[in-house]
Amino acid sequence: MSIIPSNAEQIDVMGATVPFFKYEENGVTFLHFDSSKCEHPEPMVNAMSGLETIRNGETLVMINSKPPMGLFQKIENDFNFKIDELEDGNAKVTFTKRTEGDAKTDFKDTGCCGK
Repeated sequence: MSIIPSNAEQIDVMGATVPFFKYEENGVTFLHFDSSKCEHPEPMVNAMSGLETIRNGETLVMINSKPPMGLFQKIENDFNFKIDELEDGNAKVTFTKRTEGDAKTDFKDTGCCGK
C-alpha cells in the first residue's frame, strides 16, 4: 500500500479511475496515484491521464504491481522516468517532463502492449 503524505489533497484528474493526490515536498509538486490493485488497461489509462495533467516542474508518482513496460515507449520522447522496486513487491515509477511546452505524446493511446 502506498503512503500518501498528510499534507496531500485529493484532486480530480480527467479520465482517471483511481484517486490522485497532490502535495509539495522540498519545493517540488507531486501528483501521486496507486494503480497496483487495478486490472489492465486501468494502469495505462491512469498513467496517461496523470502525464497529461502534470506541468513542467511537477513530478508524477505511479505505484503499480509491476513496471508498465508498454507505457515507456509511448512517452519516452516527452518524459523521463525512474523505476524503484518497493518492499511490498510493487513498482514505484517517477515521471518528469523532459521538454518544455506541449508534449507530443498521444495521451489517448491507452492500449497495453507490454508484458
